[in-house]
Amino acid sequence: MTVRFKSRQRGLSFLGLLIVGGLLAVTGVIGAQIVPTVIEYQAVTKAINKASVGTTVAEVRSTFDKAAAIDNISSVSGKDLDVTKEGDKVVISFAYQREIHLTGPAYLTLKYTGRSR
Repeated sequence: MTVRFKSRQRGLSFLGLLIVGGLLAVTGVIGAQIVPTVIEYQAVTKAINKASVGTTVAEVRSTFDKAAAIDNISSVSGKDLDVTKEGDKVVISFAYQREIHLTGPAYLTLKYTGRSR
């Protein structure tokens, strides 16, 4: 009876484990900075849908500013909104961008746009 040993090992080396762990850590840090901006975008869209029931531009902006104060929205204010009327319906649109500093001169720029329903 002869015993055969595997001549080749399988698996991940320690250096490979460090590289994969580092990539996962960097991805996690960037993801943790992106999630609050997405949550704020959702709050902005909810606030403009609430404000679209107004009939005048001043009323729409005032309603949005009140909702923005409640939801802690800092990227967009009432004066940044584009308020138009299509038929009998008030349509509110917005656009803004957020920058996330990565390292040195590198930034991640997120551009958000939307309009009311």
